[in-house]
Amino acid sequence: MFKEFKKFAFKGNVIDLAVGVIIGGAFGKITTSLVNDIIMPLLGIIIGGINFKDLKIIITPAEGDIAESAIRYGAFIQSVTDFLIISISIFLFVKLLSKAKKKTPPPPPPPPPAPSKEEVLLTEIRDILKANQENT
Repeated sequence: MFKEFKKFAFKGNVIDLAVGVIIGGAFGKITTSLVNDIIMPLLGIIIGGINFKDLKIIITPAEGDIAESAIRYGAFIQSVTDFLIISISIFLFVKLLSKAKKKTPPPPPPPPPAPSKEEVLLTEIRDILKANQENT
């Protein structure tokens, strides 16, 4: 069983997938930071000084030790923006890769080698002998 797992784990596709997951996780963190720390504050300033993290609908206010119940739609807007940026980036990256693959067609197969002089002469002799046999 260990040998089968080793054979599976060290195939090129599995290692490529693992690298992709790690890079994707790091890319997700960068994108989340971009949305939370740059895009949403700028969007809040443009809209009129709104902090999206504070946008919420309070269902029940906090009382004593009980925390408030609220629908935090500002955080949801940030998550949707985060998702849109990641999905657009992945779409553009996949499109770029597929375009790059299309640009490099496989090389054409080499032409078959020309027959040697001996082969040409033997072919001519064969054709002449066939023609003589048909005439007789």
